[in-house]
Amino acid sequence: MLTPIFLGAAAVLVVLALVVLYRAVVGPTMQDRVVAVNVLGTKTVLILALLAVALDSESFIDIALVYALLNFLMAVAISKFTVKRGGVI
Repeated sequence: MLTPIFLGAAAVLVVLALVVLYRAVVGPTMQDRVVAVNVLGTKTVLILALLAVALDSESFIDIALVYALLNFLMAVAISKFTVKRGGVI
């Protein structure tokens, strides 16, 4: 009954992810690109979670959790890299 709503929300998030992808590619500074890539990872997790609910598939939740952990590790690694270089990427 709510499946079209979840699929519609996922479609809206895909369109918004494309807008963020533009910022990740063009971004005036490296910090803008890093934040955009992090936002893309978060949106991907949200899209996978919505698809899991809409399609009643638990495997999408597992994939979303793994992707969220990888996104977190990427953010930590980039932060560590930034600190070692003196705060400027």
